[in-house]
Amino acid sequence: MDIEELRKNVKRLSMRATDAKMNLHDLSEELPTDWQKIPEVAEATYDVFRQLADARKALKQAEKASA
Repeated sequence: MDIEELRKNVKRLSMRATDAKMNLHDLSEELPTDWQKIPEVAEATYDVFRQLADARKALKQAEKASA
């Protein structure tokens, strides 16, 4: 991926992370209703934030390499 594609990927993942964070927040607001969904929603949130961290790291490395 070139730097521009990496930036787009970070932006896309950032939006997904915000959505996941809001889903987790909404679930917590509704507790104890739907408590069974905690592992599923938490795992999805964890996964997208891990992907975002990896994408940011890749972007930083690519920017450093091109400088």
